[in-house]
Amino acid sequence: MGLIALPALIPGAALAQKRIPKLPGYDECPLGYVNDLKQHCNSPIYYEVKPTNGKPCDSGWMNIGAGYCKKKTLRIF
Repeated sequence: MGLIALPALIPGAALAQKRIPKLPGYDECPLGYVNDLKQHCNSPIYYEVKPTNGKPCDSGWMNIGAGYCKKKTLRIF
């Protein structure tokens, strides 16, 4: 059972998410997400995203703004 919670404990782990928190220092949401006017951003589509942590996105990922990278699908978006 401990393995189920493991991805949540790994910093920077990418997960498919419809709702993500706004990162410190950002008041806007990344591309594809809508501001809920609180502390989160929502999307009707599951995207695999991870924080940039101030670094460029890894190969196969694209910067979608607000401190997040999104995994490219089919090598386009």
